[in-house]
Amino acid sequence: MKICFTAQGETLESPAEDRFGRAPYFIVVESEDGSFEAIKNPYADGGGGVGPRAAQVLIENNVKALVSGQVGGNAKEVLAAAGIAMYTYKAGGTVKDAFDQFTKNTLVRS
Repeated sequence: MKICFTAQGETLESPAEDRFGRAPYFIVVESEDGSFEAIKNPYADGGGGVGPRAAQVLIENNVKALVSGQVGGNAKEVLAAAGIAMYTYKAGGTVKDAFDQFTKNTLVRS
């Protein structure tokens, strides 16, 4: 299953990003083997309404779950309609920390 983590950089050691639509990167991790891909968020510096457009990036990459600090209402609607599960991880750790918490089932579903 592909899981997306909002991040400030391109690796698993990058700090997790609290914002979804304005996250500089999306780290997409394949839960079965731990492989990952960093996707630069093309909407991070955009004007208003970036959340739903950023959600499209996840949909196009067949993501099944999102781990982020906060997701705006419009983006939540798009993600929910696409069947993408959302989990809350408050920034302060790395993407790897967030992935570990996801695999241990300790994150709150939002």
